[in-house]
Amino acid sequence: MSSSTDGDASQAFDETGDPIATDDDADPRNEPTGPREGASGREVVVPFRLYKAVTVFSTLAAVVTYFVGFTLIDAATLQISFVRTTIVYLLDSAGILPPEDVLVAVLAITGVGFIVLGTAVYVLGTRFRGQGMGKSQDDPSET
Repeated sequence: MSSSTDGDASQAFDETGDPIATDDDADPRNEPTGPREGASGREVVVPFRLYKAVTVFSTLAAVVTYFVGFTLIDAATLQISFVRTTIVYLLDSAGILPPEDVLVAVLAITGVGFIVLGTAVYVLGTRFRGQGMGKSQDDPSET
């Protein structure tokens, strides 16, 4: 009885057990990793596992910073906000309560800063592409 591995001594397998056609240059799994300049801008080709981690955590970080940013903007505009009341209480306890106008400006600017930070994290996270993923539809070399 022959084994399924007979004659496969030179066959390479990926981490899921699928065979990798190392002699086929057109196989997307043989795509080299690293930075690329594409039609839609710069992108970085990374192993698929790293791509999934980058996508998950950059999206999570963006959502959290958006939430914090909008909460701070809400605290800047509402006098009865729970977050604003907590911030005013903590600042008053520390003895550094600023005037009302300064507090509103600081909360609003900090909120917008968090939203911009979340946008930057998300945009940078979208620059990654997993090894073996298709090319951009805008890519003129795609046939």
